[in-house]
Amino acid sequence: MRVLLTSAGLETEHIKNYFESMVDKDMALVKALFIPTAAQDADAIGVLPKCMNDLLKCGILNTNIKVHDLHEGMDLEELQLYDVVYLCGGSTGYLLQRINDTGFNVTLMEYIHNDGVVIGVSAGSLVFANNLPENLGLIDTKLDVHCADGEKPGKVSYPIKHNLRLTNFCALAIRHLQDGLEIIGEQ
Repeated sequence: MRVLLTSAGLETEHIKNYFESMVDKDMALVKALFIPTAAQDADAIGVLPKCMNDLLKCGILNTNIKVHDLHEGMDLEELQLYDVVYLCGGSTGYLLQRINDTGFNVTLMEYIHNDGVVIGVSAGSLVFANNLPENLGLIDTKLDVHCADGEKPGKVSYPIKHNLRLTNFCALAIRHLQDGLEIIGEQ
C-alpha cells in the first residue's frame, strides 16, 4: 500500500521527496492518472495548474500524464497501466459521488491493495476518511485538511483514536494499515 494524503499536494521538498521515494521507478518513465473531478468552483479550478505542476516538478513527463474526469469508470486492467493516481481537491461530496457512481471506488481500492501509488489533495484525501458516508474507508477516522496546527511528524498508532489534522505542510503516508501510518513533515 502506497498512499499519500495531503492538504495541498507536494507543497514542500520533504513531501515531494517522500512521494518520489514511494514510486519505485525513474520519474521520467512514470505514467500518471490525473483526476481533476473535484474541481467544481473557480477557486478549485484555479489550483489545477499547481496540482499538475506537482507531477511535472517530480520529473514526470507531460506526455505520460492522462487526465481522467470520472465521467466513466475504469477497470483494474487499465488502471494498472498507471504508476500513480493523483486525486485533486475541490468538492469532496461531488468527487466521492463520481467515484462511487462510476464503480471507480472498487477499482481504486483494488489498485491500492495491489501496491498502486495514490496521492490525494484536500478533497482527494478526504474521500478515504470517515468525513462523509459511503467513503472509501481506507482510514477509520475523520481527516481535517488545511489546518493551522496539525499532527506532529512521526508514526501514527492504529487504530486511530481521534481526527487527524493536516496542515498544508504535512501529509499522512499509508504503507500498511496496522503499522505503516506516518505523518510526513519537517521536524
